[in-house]
Amino acid sequence: MAAVIVLSNVLVQHPINDWLTWGAFSYPLVFLVTDLTNRGLGPAAARRVAWIGFAVAVLVSLALAPWRIAVASGAAFILAQVMDILVFNRLRQASWWKAPLLGSLAASVVDTAVFFFIAFAGSDMHWLMLASGDLAVKALMAAVLLAPYRALLPRLDRWAALTTPAAAPPPAAS
Repeated sequence: MAAVIVLSNVLVQHPINDWLTWGAFSYPLVFLVTDLTNRGLGPAAARRVAWIGFAVAVLVSLALAPWRIAVASGAAFILAQVMDILVFNRLRQASWWKAPLLGSLAASVVDTAVFFFIAFAGSDMHWLMLASGDLAVKALMAAVLLAPYRALLPRLDRWAALTTPAAAPPPAAS
């Protein structure tokens, strides 16, 4: 999680054209991680992953990216993660694709608005155009990342078993 955020914080500083940065392609992977964690281990685990990713990424980003990018990234990330987890949980009983797709889309709107406003408002960057392009790619990536999400669903039970402590044996009879 933290590696994706740090990579995205570096890549967002490099525009591809007037309406898109490289960060738009890497960042949506954070929603895939959150959604798989949420499906496999539940919302509490997803929130833990989000907060740990947030802490590590902000610290590393402060060292590698300008402070404004790091602050914008941290604020946008944690707000978007909370949104993704909330929407995912409300839709978790629906068809397999609805919770990750709609959660990622709602979170992408929040993330894009918060990040680009904090990071670039008042700068020379054409941030509204960049935000529009970024959001379009995040929407596309939300759909594309449904394939790995679906492919990993059968493995979540095994992952959950490996990450959840075994139940304690029953007490001995006296």
